[in-house]
Amino acid sequence: MAEDNNQEEEKKSPIKLILMIVGGIVLLGAGLGIGMFIGGDDSSDPSTEISQIIEKKENPEASEEEPKEGEEVAEECAEEEKDADGNCPVGPKKIPKITPEQEIFATTYYEFPGNFTTNLKDSKKFLQLSLGVSTQYDEQVMANVDSHQLSLRSEILTIMSTFSADDIAGREGKQKLADALKEGINEVLVKVEGFGGVENVHFTSFVLQ
Repeated sequence: MAEDNNQEEEKKSPIKLILMIVGGIVLLGAGLGIGMFIGGDDSSDPSTEISQIIEKKENPEASEEEPKEGEEVAEECAEEEKDADGNCPVGPKKIPKITPEQEIFATTYYEFPGNFTTNLKDSKKFLQLSLGVSTQYDEQVMANVDSHQLSLRSEILTIMSTFSADDIAGREGKQKLADALKEGINEVLVKVEGFGGVENVHFTSFVLQ
């Protein structure tokens, strides 16, 4: 009888083991199903949580820089654009425009030696003046003026004699004479050198008698 009982126990043992395994699987599945039902999304899935942890480890800066849902990102602006409270204005930002530095040219002067004296048109009066010229071109212009001084003096005296006393009266009259002299000087230089370059005529003395 004892041997029969042992044989029956040995037959029952595998069945009990199988039942325990099956029961454990059923309980595990039921637990996971309840957990997903309560959680309501994929965030409670263990595989999803593991993936998120791995991404944070690989890109730690990404998780810090990305704003949270509903969180506004503060926009930066230049100090001069901020209002009285130090806040950035709402709307388009100012875009700085880069401009080249202004070029400044050196001015070269040349003064004719001596005076220029001539009778005025339709008048017994005569005009005596001293003058110089200036340019922002290179020194070659003044070298040409000095080289052709004789022909330039003749042109200057000729132009002076075409003006009357009324023509040179006042500031505007003197400016008209200066403009006419500048044009005449450049015409001579163009004929002899192919280039004028005189930009202004200056009176250093101006006597009407």
